[in-house]
Amino acid sequence: MLGYATISYLASPLDLSGSLTTTTTMSISSALTLTPAEVAVALVEQAVAKHNTRLDKTFFKAVLAGVMLSFGGLLDLIISGGSAGLTASNPGIVKVLGGLVFPVGLVMIVLQGFDLLTSNLMIFPMAALKRAIPWWGVPLNWIVVFFGNLVGSLFFAAILAKYDGLMVDDPYASYVRSFAITKAITPEWYQIFLRGIGCNWLVCIAVWQGVGAKETLSKIIAIWFPVWVFVACGFDHVIANMFSLPLSIMLNSELTTDLYIRKSLIAALLGNIIGGLFVGLPAVYFYLGDWHAGGMRDAEEARLERKDSGPSDSEKSA
Repeated sequence: MLGYATISYLASPLDLSGSLTTTTTMSISSALTLTPAEVAVALVEQAVAKHNTRLDKTFFKAVLAGVMLSFGGLLDLIISGGSAGLTASNPGIVKVLGGLVFPVGLVMIVLQGFDLLTSNLMIFPMAALKRAIPWWGVPLNWIVVFFGNLVGSLFFAAILAKYDGLMVDDPYASYVRSFAITKAITPEWYQIFLRGIGCNWLVCIAVWQGVGAKETLSKIIAIWFPVWVFVACGFDHVIANMFSLPLSIMLNSELTTDLYIRKSLIAALLGNIIGGLFVGLPAVYFYLGDWHAGGMRDAEEARLERKDSGPSDSEKSA
């Protein structure tokens, strides 16, 4: 079958009398990628697993996700801020180069299994729509992961970007301050909101493609390109902004905490929610119409019930 690899192994050891005693055949079949329907089911099951995770673990995984994403954000700022001459002559090239390195953060998050709010904005509504988790699990997870991502991002901005001296001198400090102006002060609220939609549309496509890939290199490539596009285009990621914009405030930019929350954080967050739904809701409509999770009367036991019962016929067909 196209897209599958089959390996057969035949072993025929001899006993002491010299006769053949056993014949062992091993057949390994594995799809190179998941189908879209399989990806949709995997994302719902991922949301169920995250819902069943203890809140303290979810929070600390979210803290580490904020740190990982900030590593990519810092590298982006170093390349963009250190290329003043190139920016003056070819600003588009600098955006492309900054976008090229930023995805390393999301790659680390996905490969380590941490919790990033923007992907959860897609998978939790999918799971709730299919009654795999209760509706109250959606805002609960979003709130816990939001504040975990915020703590990780602020920690990174303060300790690993400012107090270690990496971003306190020019040209980097001046670039970060000017970045805050173009990112959060100059644009109108509705423009940041619309950029937030475009951002998480691409981020959730990246996560979707990463889940569909079945080996590490393919996952990295599948994640890399959509994230590269969103950064190069200048869309707004609410968690990425939790690193760069508070860093600019720490470096005494014109942006204030109040203005950041009212204009950038809320607008980007709402836009990211819509962007995530633009990927998750069509997936439910296209691929999960005949998939039923059976509801969850006892959320804590859901994983054990699924493990004991095995997949249903509709799950297999999906």
